[in-house]
Amino acid sequence: MEDSKKGQNQLNIELSEEVAEGVYSNLAIISHSPSEFVLDFIRIMPNVPKAKVKARIILTPQHAKRLLNALNDNVKKYESQFGLIDEPEQPPFPPMSFNTPKAQA
Repeated sequence: MEDSKKGQNQLNIELSEEVAEGVYSNLAIISHSPSEFVLDFIRIMPNVPKAKVKARIILTPQHAKRLLNALNDNVKKYESQFGLIDEPEQPPFPPMSFNTPKAQA
């Protein structure tokens, strides 16, 4: 009976080949409403005045906070293993104005 309880708490996660390849992003835009956070991942290319959203992830506020904590934990682990991540004072691209609509529920 103890083994059957262990099986009920496991989640089998599948990763397709297409998703496993990942999507490169060098810019993220985050917006929120009272009920959700929207993360848009964008790839900006040099000398190209237009960029497309490559992926959009929509999270509940609770899951966004869990993601924030998990990222913070992983950055700390990364830096303890590989050293501090250098953050340039200025972004590598000029300031941009995005006409992104405000998030609405």
